[in-house]
Amino acid sequence: MTINPPPSTLNLILVMGVAGCGKTTIAKLLAERLDCEYVDGDWLHPQSNVEKMRGGTPLTDDDRWPWLAAIAARVDELNAQGRGAVVACSALKRAYRNVLMGARADARIAYLKGNRETVSARLGSRDGHFMPPQLLASQFATLEEPSPDERAIVVSIEDPPAAIVEAIVTSL
Repeated sequence: MTINPPPSTLNLILVMGVAGCGKTTIAKLLAERLDCEYVDGDWLHPQSNVEKMRGGTPLTDDDRWPWLAAIAARVDELNAQGRGAVVACSALKRAYRNVLMGARADARIAYLKGNRETVSARLGSRDGHFMPPQLLASQFATLEEPSPDERAIVVSIEDPPAAIVEAIVTSL
């Protein structure tokens, strides 16, 4: 069964988690399933952030604020066009999620939760991404799991992508 909420009622689904948890895969599938626009937060990183990460240096909050604002602005553009967005973004801290979620009437978080071993194995097997595996420890150190008042949908990354998407759609 395909569920396609009208874009006017679905402003944003933020697919969040540490690097290597499957944000891109899940967000793309979810956007297709819900007939929303897919936005990869990585597309909106300034080159200075990409170079910093590629060099093995974790980003600071000062590096992240303009990037998060750019993602939120892209979601606003899509919403103004009557389109919902599914955004893949680490959004590791609540303060980052607050920037992205804003005062959107209907926005939800889908948190892809996984353990270090699984995520590390995934990072070690992926090619062509600017986020090196050695930054994984800083990702887990920064991670603030969503609190109950954030109404996050928490899904395990141990399940196959189709099952994860189904769990998210069912929870919506």
